[in-house]
Amino acid sequence: MFIPEPRHQHGAIPGTGILLINLGTPAAPTSRALRPYLRQFLSDRRVVEIPRALWWPILNGIILNTRPGASAGRYAKIWTTEGSPLAVHTERQARLLRGYLGQRTKAPLEVEWAMRYGRPAVEEKLRALRERGCERVLVIPLYPQYAASTTGSTYDALGAALSRMRNVPALRVVKHFHDHPGYIQALAQSVRDHWMVSGRSDRLVMSFHGVPRFMLDRGDPYHCECQKTARLLGESLGLKPEQILVAFQSRFGRARWLTPYTMNAVAELGKRKVGRIDVMCPGFVSDCLETLEEIAIEAKAAFLSAGGREFHYIACLNERDDWMRALTDIALDNLRGWAGAGEDDPAARRAAEASRLRALAMGARS
Repeated sequence: MFIPEPRHQHGAIPGTGILLINLGTPAAPTSRALRPYLRQFLSDRRVVEIPRALWWPILNGIILNTRPGASAGRYAKIWTTEGSPLAVHTERQARLLRGYLGQRTKAPLEVEWAMRYGRPAVEEKLRALRERGCERVLVIPLYPQYAASTTGSTYDALGAALSRMRNVPALRVVKHFHDHPGYIQALAQSVRDHWMVSGRSDRLVMSFHGVPRFMLDRGDPYHCECQKTARLLGESLGLKPEQILVAFQSRFGRARWLTPYTMNAVAELGKRKVGRIDVMCPGFVSDCLETLEEIAIEAKAAFLSAGGREFHYIACLNERDDWMRALTDIALDNLRGWAGAGEDDPAARRAAEASRLRALAMGARS
C-alpha cells in the first residue's frame, strides 16, 4: 500500500521544496497519446459532475472513441520541436523560479513541477522532493483563480499521493493569486508592451476558461475571482468598463456554462464592425492548447469571418521577468516560517549533529 520511504538520515536538517502544478498535457499530438490523457481528465469527478452510471457509457462508448483523433489534430497545430507548449513553459518557470529564489534567499530550496493529468505526475514529483530531503513542501497550482475543477482537483491529487506515503511531509497549498499585485501588474505590463508595438485596440477581450454555470450557483468562487482579476487589470490599464469584455471559453457538453461565450462574443464584435480587438487569457499563466489554438486560431477566424478587421492575441505571461518576480513573491509569502528555518543557522546545525550522535549511541545505523 505504501511506497518505499527514502532512507532516513538522523540529524539531517529538514529541507523545503516547492512544487508547481499545471493542468496537464498529452505526451504527443496523437490519438494514441490523447486517449489515456482524456480518460484521466474526464474521469475526474470534479471535472465532470455527472453520475457515474450515466457518464461512463458516454465517456467510454462515445467520447474516447471519437474525441482523441479530433483533439490530436488540434494539438498538432501548436506542438513545438521541444514538445507541448504547456509542458515547455511550466518546466522553464520551475527552472527560473529556482534561480529567482536563489537571488532572494540563502535557504536551499528544491523546485519541481508536475501535471494534474498526464506526466510528470504529482505523486512522482512529491516523491522526488522527499528523496532530496524535503520534509516541507509548498504547492503552487498555476491557476490564478480558484475553481473546484482545477485547484480543488489538485488538492485531491495531493491527498491521493500523500495517502501512499508513510512519512507525510508538511504541506502548504496556495489556493489562488487572482488579485496578487505582482500578477496583476505583470498582466498589465504585457498589454502595455503589446500596445507599444501594435498600438491600442478598440476593445480588450479577457477570455477565461469556462465552467458550467451550476458550479457558480453551488458556491464555486471562480466567476467572482475572474471578474475581480478583470476589474483590477482594467483599472491598472486605465480602461473604462465599456473598453473591456470578459468572456469564457472551452465550453464542453450541452449544459449552460458561464457566459458570454468567447466564440460568440468575438463573432458579435465582428458583426458590429468593431475594427480591432486584442484578446488575452488572464486565467492561464502559460500558453497552451486553449490559448494558442482555441483563441489565437479559432477565435481569430470567428472574428474575421464575421466582419472584424484586425485580431491580435496577447501571449500569456510564460517566462516574463515581471511574472517570474511575482511568482517568486507568491512563493516567499507562503514560505514564511519555512524558508531558511535552520538551513543556514549554525546553532541548528550543532543541534542536528547532537541529535545524530544521540541516535548513533542508541543503535541507529545513520
